[in-house]
Amino acid sequence: MTQALEKHIGRYFKESERLSKQKLVGSIKKDFPSWSDNTINMYLSKLKKEGVINAPSRGIYEMDSNIPFQPNISNNLKRVFYKVKREFPYINFCIWDTVWLNDFMRHQPFKHYVVIEVEKDASESVFAFLTETNKNVFFNPDEKIFDRYIHNQDEVLIVKNMFSESPLIEKGKINVPALEKLLVDMLIDTTLFSAQQNEKDFIMRTVKQKYTLNELKMRRYAVRRNREEEIEKLINISLAK
Repeated sequence: MTQALEKHIGRYFKESERLSKQKLVGSIKKDFPSWSDNTINMYLSKLKKEGVINAPSRGIYEMDSNIPFQPNISNNLKRVFYKVKREFPYINFCIWDTVWLNDFMRHQPFKHYVVIEVEKDASESVFAFLTETNKNVFFNPDEKIFDRYIHNQDEVLIVKNMFSESPLIEKGKINVPALEKLLVDMLIDTTLFSAQQNEKDFIMRTVKQKYTLNELKMRRYAVRRNREEEIEKLINISLAK
């Protein structure tokens, strides 16, 4: 059903780049008169998660004008994700690879890490589970652990506590961080994102050239991480140059 709506959604925005929720729902009901408001809300929520539409402010929707963020989900990431999903079907978690940021950088890091972020109450259990069958698994590593162990390994799996209400998206039924989340986290976790620290401004400008960022989502998450001022500076720098 979501695919059926996705085929029509572009037509609703032909006359205006932004639509109120009331007008968008009214257009959808003309094509799908049997759908209830709850059904429409559910499908709109799915399209937001998939990056097809944005909600830049409350009650307002817009189409993504640029290509949506489409990270390469490798077979290894899929294997780890589904392995954890089978063992812990009810927890909230996401998975990603630091190599995803390479597309936005001038200088390419030699190392990359698979990162799995898990809700705090379950993160240690997931870490223990993964260490049973995987080598080089680290839990919330600090700078000392990175320097002593992680930088010398070729294949590393990092388990981290995931901050509550982190913005996530779904790609092929796999939960990954929204690009907005990665950009805010880049300002905070300077150990994990050490390779990106000297290119933050360049990364932000490159991202904005390639993709549509939901700045409201990014600011909201930055407030929760107490980095509102830093993310505002980064946004302003990317607009100025």
